[in-house]
Amino acid sequence: MDLDLALLNDKPTAITDMSSEDENSFHKSWERSNRLSLVFMRMTVANNIKSTIPQTESAREYLKFVEEHFRSTDKSLAGTQKAEPTTMKFDGSRSMKNHIIEMTNIATRLQTLGMKVDDTFFVQFILNSLPFEFGPFQINYNTIKDTCDVIELPSMLTQEESKLK
Repeated sequence: MDLDLALLNDKPTAITDMSSEDENSFHKSWERSNRLSLVFMRMTVANNIKSTIPQTESAREYLKFVEEHFRSTDKSLAGTQKAEPTTMKFDGSRSMKNHIIEMTNIATRLQTLGMKVDDTFFVQFILNSLPFEFGPFQINYNTIKDTCDVIELPSMLTQEESKLK
């Protein structure tokens, strides 16, 4: 079943008495693909958004409208996501490992929105999110380490968390 046929190909010309069997078959397959694609897309869009999307006859038109209409949402989401690592603080309500995983998830979401998160800045965001009890660790880390290592930092912080407890 070629569900993406309508998304990958333009709408075929109308069927006439002179149309070949291949043209008839392609037209039928395209119509089915288009209909099913529209149904699937409309099923997966949130109800509060559905009302803002006009009814279209083509799955490609539907996708094009959604892309153009909700592009600014990505920009505002990126702005919100950018602010999170700078304001996020480790409060001890969860483990250090979970805190770092959450910050890593934010960095990954920023990358999916087209923003590069440099490892050095990412390490600094993590260090800045630590409470004052981690002050000696931060000083030690910044003076001893030549380069910031995203891979090594989580285990070092988990060890430091254990020492502080």
